[in-house]
Amino acid sequence: MTASMERSHDFTDLTGLRHALHQVPEVGLDLPLTQAIVLEALSGLDLEITTGINCSSVVGVLRGERNVPDADRRTILLRADMDGLPLREEADISFRSRHDGAMHACGHDVHTAMLIGVAHVLAAQRDRLPGDVILMFQPGEEGFDGASVMIEEGVLSAAGRHPDAAWALHVMSGLVPRGVVTARRGPMLASSNALRVTVRGAGGHGSAPHRARDPIPAAAEMVTALQTLVSRTTSAFDPVVVTVGEFHAGTKENVIPSHARFSATIRCFDGDVLNRLETDCTRLCHGIATAHGLQADVQFERMYPVTVNDPYAVGLAEQQVGRVLGGERWHAMPNPVAGAEDFSRVLQAVPGAMLFLGASVTDEWNDAPDNHSPHVLFDDAVMSDGVALLGELARVSLFRSDASDKVLG
Repeated sequence: MTASMERSHDFTDLTGLRHALHQVPEVGLDLPLTQAIVLEALSGLDLEITTGINCSSVVGVLRGERNVPDADRRTILLRADMDGLPLREEADISFRSRHDGAMHACGHDVHTAMLIGVAHVLAAQRDRLPGDVILMFQPGEEGFDGASVMIEEGVLSAAGRHPDAAWALHVMSGLVPRGVVTARRGPMLASSNALRVTVRGAGGHGSAPHRARDPIPAAAEMVTALQTLVSRTTSAFDPVVVTVGEFHAGTKENVIPSHARFSATIRCFDGDVLNRLETDCTRLCHGIATAHGLQADVQFERMYPVTVNDPYAVGLAEQQVGRVLGGERWHAMPNPVAGAEDFSRVLQAVPGAMLFLGASVTDEWNDAPDNHSPHVLFDDAVMSDGVALLGELARVSLFRSDASDKVLG
């Protein structure tokens, strides 16, 4: 590890920054308070700052050594998501959310504070960096596809040339022990897709179902049949998750409604499997509706693609974890996770990797409340490790080497 990246910095201010962010969580693409905190924290670093047009994004370009020839110059992108979730925080902490019904339940406040820390570290050594770093502070990760908005607004060309590598570090409460970094080569996270179905019948009195066209039994049959469909049409070696998270029908126990609707999330890791699922799920719902003499409106929406890590990027990450934190702090992830990420949009265009960092406040991390729980907690102490690792990944990726050339092309 180079002296410039040793973890000898005072990260007390980062803890305060993270707590300030945690208290004002904002949901979606419009995060004015969060954006203002980020801009203030980056002020004075001599960055080329732009903000979003259709979202509250912040992009900072940190220019390295100016005299590096264009043929040798590299550009690295580092991303942090900034948005919260529509949850009421239940954790008993001194810096809990002040916004009722919103909280940072996925650690995005930690990500934002860490990337600000990286900006300060790299700015202090800019004259020794043979290239540029794009700092991507992104809103709207939680279901709003903020990465697509930022890509459309030019984040990938912010430095004047396409990034050669991209990195994101995501804290996790219950996946790995505190301070451990994990990732896998290839598919890391699933694609996220939505199935939305409305079954249309004819309402009537509950005492005379034969005089109506009840949509509830048909919709319930669809919910059950979707689970059977997966197990009988998809190989056991092609993981698929189908979860019906919404079901709405009726207003009173003795009234047969005219329609019923439900929606499901569908996760998988293979494009061919996804194509079959879209066809099969649509056909199944229409078929069941027809069998009951009803009609079904079926919508299948493809949301986030599979998050695919570049194999060489993961190898480089493992190497740098060993150098910066110690070899025992790297755990290879054996299987992908069925969660989804819009950082997948960036990785479709730029080789790189998403890494997970264990951040549980307890050694009993297996039993800790998981990300997206209203009780989840993240340990501030991991931020210094995250800053050191991300900073070193950016620095090493900017230099030509046997390890990085395969990532940087």
